[in-house]
Amino acid sequence: MRLERKVDLPVCDLSLIRGIWEVRVKKQRQKQKKEQERKEQSALARIDRQWQYRIYCKTLKTTELNLLHHYLERSTLTGIQPHTEAEHPDQKDQQDQKDPEQIQNKLIFQLDGEQWTDFPKELQWMTYLKEWYVSGTKIRQLPDYLALFTQLTVLKIPKNSITELPPEIGKLTELKELNVSYNRLSRVPPELGNCENLERLEVAGNSNLSELPFELSNLKQLVHLDIAENRFVSIPICALRMSSLQLLDLSNNSLTDLPQDMDRLEQLVTLFVHKNNLSYLPHCLTHISTLKMIVISGDELNCIPTKLCRSPDIKFIRLYDKPTNEEQKKKVEEEKKKEKNQRRRWREQREEVKDSREKEFMETYITTLKDRDTVPYSTTKISISCLL
Repeated sequence: MRLERKVDLPVCDLSLIRGIWEVRVKKQRQKQKKEQERKEQSALARIDRQWQYRIYCKTLKTTELNLLHHYLERSTLTGIQPHTEAEHPDQKDQQDQKDPEQIQNKLIFQLDGEQWTDFPKELQWMTYLKEWYVSGTKIRQLPDYLALFTQLTVLKIPKNSITELPPEIGKLTELKELNVSYNRLSRVPPELGNCENLERLEVAGNSNLSELPFELSNLKQLVHLDIAENRFVSIPICALRMSSLQLLDLSNNSLTDLPQDMDRLEQLVTLFVHKNNLSYLPHCLTHISTLKMIVISGDELNCIPTKLCRSPDIKFIRLYDKPTNEEQKKKVEEEKKKEKNQRRRWREQREEVKDSREKEFMETYITTLKDRDTVPYSTTKISISCLL
């Protein structure tokens, strides 16, 4: 008779091992970040930038050089103005009153128009800027010197032709608002997770975007996340770890269900999930005490927690996009009549122009509903398109 031998196997908690590993990875990343900052703050980097500036100044004419020096003069930012004998005291008082507005304008960079295919060269010397507003251009990429703008707090670059965000964007640690909607992005760099002060992130209308990196879980101060009009088939894992999130826009994607742990978002107030393929809503949404508004498409929806649609504290809005049979017949007849005259123009608009009017209409419509005490049980959306 063979004796059975008992073997005691150690049982380990995988969550503890994972926690230890994450701590080690975080320490290694902090070490690499400090080393990179040390290299950037070294004298060699400053000397190189000074020489590049001198070389660029040699290529300018005298008038252009004087304008550049005048624009980059740091003394103008402190309100110091040169004194002239002909200057009247009243005029001086008026200039002193305008100084705060002038200072604020000097810290903002604005660029728009299809004639722009690249950023101006002079921009690389304006590292004191705090806000960028670039829209409606044909610029395809951000400049290599973006990391020098360490004081940048607002970066709004919607409706351009940008194909990617550089990893250097992670060095903008003071950044609070980032808008790259309606561009041509296919991915978001994981280095963006280093911008831990970010409060608002908008990446809507990038038709090739289907995922967000896990590193964005570090954005604990983010309150507004807009990833509408993309190709997401599920909610990014990083979005469920953004503990301060108050508005989440997932509309017009390819979602088929919502995760059962959405109650992680304990501060969520507004949820947009319309224009997806959702047939039910998870019961965990009823556990979010701060939730005030849900917008969803009602065409395929067949299972809703009673607390969501009957609660007086939650504005539950169902949009019906599919028309009835009679409306569909009329619509087909009208399309046949106008098809010959509009076919060419319609194709050009679809290929070349990204139209965000529908999203703007929805935002305006939702803001009007916030002021109402009651909301209709169902809402029918009417889409109007005008060709000028």
